[in-house]
Amino acid sequence: MANKKKVVVTGFEPFGEHAVNSSWVAVQELERLGLGEAVDLHVCEIPVEYQAVQNLLPSLWKEQQPQLVVHVGVSGLATTVTLEQCGHNKGYKRLDNCSFCPASQCCMENGPDCIKSVLDMDAVCKRVNDSDIGIAVSVSKDAGRYLCDYTYYTSLYLRQGHAAFVHVPPLGKPYSSQDLGRGLQAVIQEMLKLLEEEEHKHNEHCNHSH
Repeated sequence: MANKKKVVVTGFEPFGEHAVNSSWVAVQELERLGLGEAVDLHVCEIPVEYQAVQNLLPSLWKEQQPQLVVHVGVSGLATTVTLEQCGHNKGYKRLDNCSFCPASQCCMENGPDCIKSVLDMDAVCKRVNDSDIGIAVSVSKDAGRYLCDYTYYTSLYLRQGHAAFVHVPPLGKPYSSQDLGRGLQAVIQEMLKLLEEEEHKHNEHCNHSH
């Protein structure tokens, strides 16, 4: 199929108290499950380092040219699979795995304070919860001002909002790696459906207006 959709999904390496990062475990489980025949899925593990993120993301978007990038991170506070609606530019004071934080404490000089994803996370959340897969999904507007938020903002900035971020709980609190993999699969499939519907609406609108 020539018109396969390309989707990149990233998880993070271990940091702090997370000796195993459930985000990368969940992403590897998702890779095993796949996103169906029509999707070419590429996964990668991202370092918990501000400078590495700044270098890695532009080349990831350029080399892969995906329709969608979904970043997945762990949150010790999360008890659900949590969809983040926006990324933030300022407030990065927490040191990374290299004991570094940006001098400006911001992600992009002169960038907007907050960038929203083009995806309506409330709609994605409702659809997945209605499908009753046994994994609770919720929506958040604060990705935490650490590497999760920083990575999300960078992708949203680079791609005018065509990115998504999902926070997962640590393993066993309450979900297994298999559960988290299934949760990610369901969430990303709904995201792709939404994008397709938007595209369809846009094309119909364009056809009518000419």
